[in-house]
Amino acid sequence: MHTKRQTLQALMLAGSAQVWPAVQAQHKPIRLIVPYAPGGPIDITARVLAEQVKDSLGTVIVDNRAGAGGNIGADAVAKAAPDGLTIGIAATATHAINPWLYSRMPYKADTDFAPITQILRVPNVLVMNADTAQRLNIHTLADLIAYAKANPGRLNYGSGGNGSAGHLAGEMFKAQADIFAVHIPYNGGNPAQLALLSGQVDFNLDNLATAAPNIRSGKLKALAVTTLKRSPALPEVPAVAETFKGFSIDTWWGLVAPAGTPPEVVSRLNQAFVAALKSPQTQARFSGLLAEPVPSTPNEFGEFMKHELAKYERVVKASAARVD
Repeated sequence: MHTKRQTLQALMLAGSAQVWPAVQAQHKPIRLIVPYAPGGPIDITARVLAEQVKDSLGTVIVDNRAGAGGNIGADAVAKAAPDGLTIGIAATATHAINPWLYSRMPYKADTDFAPITQILRVPNVLVMNADTAQRLNIHTLADLIAYAKANPGRLNYGSGGNGSAGHLAGEMFKAQADIFAVHIPYNGGNPAQLALLSGQVDFNLDNLATAAPNIRSGKLKALAVTTLKRSPALPEVPAVAETFKGFSIDTWWGLVAPAGTPPEVVSRLNQAFVAALKSPQTQARFSGLLAEPVPSTPNEFGEFMKHELAKYERVVKASAARVD
């Protein structure tokens, strides 16, 4: 006997089967807009997935539209025809941080897009210069907090710039721990990491994929990851949430289409990309980025982005960070 849910799924698949051939009949490739420059983790994952779905969706061309912290590329998705031939990457910056960081936004993160699926999330990690940690006798997150309370203003931390994920994670941590540390913004994540390695700053809240090589080499000491639970990549490193319940801030990205894209088309795209995310070949590729695949339904991804948008409104306003 078919359940009500199975019947509904069958109807959705039938609708998808009717609409998708009309999309493919246009004999055009699907354009996947990446709002960042080629070569980074987001661009790499987009290209891996484009290759994985070509048998089910046809040719998918990655189109890099970098600039304005991701806003240019995201806006290109929002303004595209809702015909299933243009999709794009939604990321922490473009759909959760930038709407509160920029005084003028070319798109509305909460209404101009149709969510397809979340793709990946990568933990951030609180890291110290290993020599600094040894000198200050800081071996745990509790040690760091205790030192900061006993020596107000003596610690500083670096980030890739005002309003960056590292900056906002640092401000969240300071507020939860009730400590003060001087924020030193740099022009990008790489200069911030170099400043930490050279001892110019005491700690950073960095992307785990970026920090991992220096953690493994012993140049950096990992004190905590910023996801709700420990990362499988660093199971011995506690989560900040083990000290401050509910603390969660990580880097994520997913797929969206322009608002108004037919639900049947969104469903077909979701099926193809979720299958690709679950394939062993894709998961093996992503493990090198220390990233966790998080395939979801369109509704789940939509609710997740709403929650993130509300969370970062509080964080950005508390940090007083502005770009323009």
